[in-house]
Amino acid sequence: MSREELPLNSQDGKVRVLMVCLGNICRSPTAHGVFQQRIEARNLGDRILVDSAGTGSWHIGSAPDRRSARAAAARGYRLDELVARQVDDGDFYQFDYLLAMDHDNLADLQAQRPHNCDCRIELFLDYSEGEERAVPDPYNSGPDGFELVLDIVEETCDRLLDTLVSRHLVD
Repeated sequence: MSREELPLNSQDGKVRVLMVCLGNICRSPTAHGVFQQRIEARNLGDRILVDSAGTGSWHIGSAPDRRSARAAAARGYRLDELVARQVDDGDFYQFDYLLAMDHDNLADLQAQRPHNCDCRIELFLDYSEGEERAVPDPYNSGPDGFELVLDIVEETCDRLLDTLVSRHLVD
């Protein structure tokens, strides 16, 4: 697709990305933290904004799961300032990309999407070269589940950032 086919919702020219999982305490804050670090490492903080939210309301106001935060911190990512929130209707107009961690979250976003919104609602792993199409939920797993999520998220965030730069930021 050409840049003309991918209009941005914001008037300031920033590309806005929302990472979405079920409760916004494991997968989406991990993706948020990793992607934020990747953005900052490439000095793109003035051009790309990232946030995260959940499709469910159970954890609104909560910090990321301690196991997610601990695994992320061991790799140099900070999740400690993130606070869980639920996707709301304004997100469909504020963000250019709403990226779901799994097919259930994707279906929830598609069902909630206002019919006149131009945002892209996709699977996060649409930007991965891996064969998996869903980021596994580590909530009921042991430490290995959180490490696996980080492995998947790191690879995908690199490819996502390259894609966004080529689509929107290359003149």
